[in-house]
Amino acid sequence: MRKLRPNGATLERITRHGGVCAICAPVWQEVLYGCERLPRGKRRKNLEDHLHNIVRELYPILPYDEAAANWHAHERVRLERRGKTPPFVDGQIAAIAAVRDLTLVTANVEDFKPFDVRVEAW
Repeated sequence: MRKLRPNGATLERITRHGGVCAICAPVWQEVLYGCERLPRGKRRKNLEDHLHNIVRELYPILPYDEAAANWHAHERVRLERRGKTPPFVDGQIAAIAAVRDLTLVTANVEDFKPFDVRVEAW
């Protein structure tokens, strides 16, 4: 939410792969939360319009469902036994990708390395 202009390399990847991309529910929540924290004004209104009228229409939002919760519980135990406790929301995001056999794309690859999921840097 901090940048006024998106990263060019990321935009190119979204353009190339957009038809097979999705957003997971925890990420959608984080994006909306960030948007709603902005002061009311033109910038926030433009961002809200873009999110709801373009992003939401183009990309399905994948839920954190029972299968993801089961995977997440097992993964949390596995990681805790190794002394790792990643943020809960990162586990939710990883779980949604893992149970759907998807590649998780992120600019924060390090955040998802502990999880047993395919990750690609965007």
